[in-house]
Amino acid sequence: EILIVPTGIANTASVAAAFARLGAATRLGGEPDEIERAERVVLPGVGTFGAAMARLDDLGLVATLRTRILTGRATLAICLGLQLLCRASEESPGVAGLGVIDATIARFPSSVRVPQLGWNRVQPVASELIEPGVALFANSYRLTALPAGWAGATTEHGGGFASALERGPVLACQFHPEISGAWGQRLLARWLQRSAEVA
Repeated sequence: EILIVPTGIANTASVAAAFARLGAATRLGGEPDEIERAERVVLPGVGTFGAAMARLDDLGLVATLRTRILTGRATLAICLGLQLLCRASEESPGVAGLGVIDATIARFPSSVRVPQLGWNRVQPVASELIEPGVALFANSYRLTALPAGWAGATTEHGGGFASALERGPVLACQFHPEISGAWGQRLLARWLQRSAEVA
């Protein structure tokens, strides 16, 4: 079973449908003890950094999620979910993120289309889960570089940025694997397999 964190405005229906196609059951769960007990957790996100962090704070999940990710338990963060792993974001000045990654999320430069909407190439960097391909993006902000100690992937839009982060069974994707066709489905299947191997 996969527990989906109710972050508010989020892509929960498409995430649940993608995992259902892989034969995996999902449910929403927003209690700290549920997050602690769950074998697999998905942190989805659509909307603003500040609103999502306020929702996690209201649910009392900030410390639980941070500990879960830092200790390497199976967690998948999608779109805004990746940004929430960082210390802060230019989108919501003064709002603290989960702080798993000591970086600030930055807005794309005005020299390119903002938001980035549509398909773009994903290039893995020392990743075991991600294969080269194209994925669907919808973002105005990004993590400008892969942080030390993480594998993942990069994408070009106004310069290179970190489009995915990977460390053991922790996977964070700036793109939406759940609506990225067969390529995205294969990535979700590999994450499920990885999380089963380390459970």
